[in-house]
Formats: sequence, structure tokens, C-alpha cells
Amino acid sequence: MKDETAIVLEYLPNGYPLERKTMPLAQAIGENNFTLLELVPRRGITLEPGENVYIGQGKRDKIYYILGKLSQEKLTESAKQQLEEFIKKVVEKKEQEFVDFFNKSEAINKRFHQIELLPGLGKKHMQEIIKQRQESPFKSFEDLKKRVPNLPDPKRTIEKRMFKELTQPERHNLFIKEN
Repeated sequence: MKDETAIVLEYLPNGYPLERKTMPLAQAIGENNFTLLELVPRRGITLEPGENVYIGQGKRDKIYYILGKLSQEKLTESAKQQLEEFIKKVVEKKEQEFVDFFNKSEAINKRFHQIELLPGLGKKHMQEIIKQRQESPFKSFEDLKKRVPNLPDPKRTIEKRMFKELTQPERHNLFIKEN
């Protein structure tokens, strides 16, 4: 299912500095599928970072058309900062979904588990998380922190992993569908 709305990460009134075409562009992320997009605003429209814009079917008030998917290499530094803010809000809003990841994550192969793909988590954390979730499922990030000794902040860990999946090619994606 395609995104109906996107969050503007950066507005470039003159397009990219090193490209010949000087048309206004916005770097954005789809609100549900987290697809990085390049959007062309309607003439005379200025977009603000963090602004929510309609990109679905039918009449769009601010977006003329979707230029296409935005490649990770083209993300500007200020777009990356906006992306970090966006991810924080998503992880906060959907905490239960991410806690469920800790409750349901699986082995990728015989030697490697999904939990180990999270920054700062290794075999010991993974084994303790599995042991604890067998006793009873985790209810929140707080619950995870209480029950797993020396666990780095699970919320921050998820945020870092999502940012990494959106800004650089990864062999295994946990949270972001292939862009």
C-alpha cells in the first residue's frame, strides 16, 4: 500500500546545488512505509521541514508530483537531522510494536539473531532477552530495561537501527522495507 502522506525532511527551493536543473524539490519520507521520496511542490508553494503533505491519489494541494524514490546518498545533512526527529516520534508512538519485536524476533540463521543487528546488543543481551521473554513477554521499553541487565536504552537502539537502515545499504532490514 502506498503512502497517503509524507513528512518533509528538507525543502530545496533551487533543487540540488550540483545539478543543472534548478527546480524546487523536497526530500520527504512516507509516513507509514518510511519510503524516502523526492517531491516536486506546486508552483509558488514553499514547504517547511517537518510539514505533513498529502501525496495520495487525487488532488494534492501542495505537491505537484512525486519525482521518485530518494536515494540514500542524496539525503542532505539537514534532512538526516529531520529524519532522526521523525524516527524518535515514530518509535515513541509505536512503542508496543517495537517492544513486540523484542518479544518475537527470530534467528536469521544458526549463528545470528535479529536482536544482534541492533547497535550495542550482542550474544549475551540476545540470550538474556530470549530467556526473559520466555518467562513473560515484555510490556514496554521500561520493562525491558528492568529485566535485562546492562541493556543499552532499547528505544535509542531501535532509533539508531532505523536511521541506519534508511541512510545506508543494509544486508538485513528489521524495520524498513527495502527502499
